[in-house]
Amino acid sequence: MTDFVLVAGAWLGAWAWEEVAAELRTAGHDVHALTLSGLAEKRGTQPAGQQTHVRDVVEEVERLGLRDVVLVGHSYSGIPVGQAAERIGDRLRRVVFVDANVPVDGESFLSDWPSGQVRQAIADHSGYWPPLGPEDCAGQGLTGEQIARMVDGATPHPGVTLTEPAVLGRSLGELPATYVKCLLDGDEPMPAVAALLESDSWELVELDTGHWPMFSRPRALARLLHTAADRP
Repeated sequence: MTDFVLVAGAWLGAWAWEEVAAELRTAGHDVHALTLSGLAEKRGTQPAGQQTHVRDVVEEVERLGLRDVVLVGHSYSGIPVGQAAERIGDRLRRVVFVDANVPVDGESFLSDWPSGQVRQAIADHSGYWPPLGPEDCAGQGLTGEQIARMVDGATPHPGVTLTEPAVLGRSLGELPATYVKCLLDGDEPMPAVAALLESDSWELVELDTGHWPMFSRPRALARLLHTAADRP
C-alpha cells in the first residue's frame, strides 16, 4: 500500500482525479487528491502564488502524517509538485510527472513560452488565466462527454502562479522520478525534462493518449502510477 497525493494541472481541482483515485484505491492504495489554492472549491479563498501551491502540497503531506508518499503532478502542477518533492525529504518515495512541466530554479511556468498570449490573457482577465474551450481539447483522445466534463468543471487559474520563479535547492535529477509522456500531446519531452531523464534516478514511460489522461485513460494511468510506486 502506498500513499498517493494527486495534483491536477491548470484550471482543475481534486475532482479531476475521481476515476484514477477509485482505481488506485481498488488496488489497495490510499489516495489524497489535492485542490490547489485559488482553484475549484478553493477559488477566492486566498491570494495564490506559485509558492502558495508548493506549500499546499507540503502541508498536505505533513497534515496527514504521510510517509513513503508518491507525489503526482500533472501539467502545470509538475512545477509546485517538483519543488514540494524536494522539501518533504525522506517522506518521499517517488515523484511522478504526468505530461508535466518541471521546475527549473529561477524560471517560471511561462519562461519558455515564446508568445505573450498567456500573459495578455491573464492581464485581460483580472489576473487569471481563463480556462480552455471545447475546441482547444480536440485531438487529445477525449470523447465529447469527457471534454464537456473537463471544461464545465474548470475554473480560472491564478496568473501569478505562472509567472513566479521556481526555487530549488538541488537538481531534480537526484530525486526518484517517473515521467509519463502522453504521445498525442507530442512524442518528445520538453528540453528541461529530456535533460533530467539522463539521470539514473529518472525513468520515461509513454502513454498513448492526450494531455489529460485522468479523463481519457484513467485506468491506464492508474496502472502506470501503481507500477511507478513499486519502483525501488
